[in-house]
Amino acid sequence: MNGKVVGFFIAALAVVCTYCSSGNLNNVDSAKAVNDTIRIANDSLEYEVVIFDSGFNSWLQRAAPRGFYSQSYLEARNQVWVQQWNIKANTQGSSNLFLTQIEYNPRINYGYEVNYLLFNYLTYFQLQNNVNLGTFQPRRFQ
Repeated sequence: MNGKVVGFFIAALAVVCTYCSSGNLNNVDSAKAVNDTIRIANDSLEYEVVIFDSGFNSWLQRAAPRGFYSQSYLEARNQVWVQQWNIKANTQGSSNLFLTQIEYNPRINYGYEVNYLLFNYLTYFQLQNNVNLGTFQPRRFQ
């Protein structure tokens, strides 16, 4: 592993993307939910996402199923929302919801699963906290 760790923390949330080598997360071996913790990883651990947030796991069960949105759709939303998140994180006097930046590089192919989880967490976060991270309005999946 190169040891390059990208992450952000909000209250009881931690999303960590670990970049170990070039490539993407195509062969996901497991998605485990334990005590509202979701871990997505593959054998080579090129990228990993871990989310700790009370209520997110049950919310995710009601979200759009995997494959409903294309990876390019998820990446487009993530890029805009992460950019707005980082602006709020860098603004003095901004809400204490945005404590640190999210390092999300649109030139890296994180794969479908990482983008799916990030998209759904950012949707959940906006709906739960009644905030808007850009021109794309988050919506509940029915």
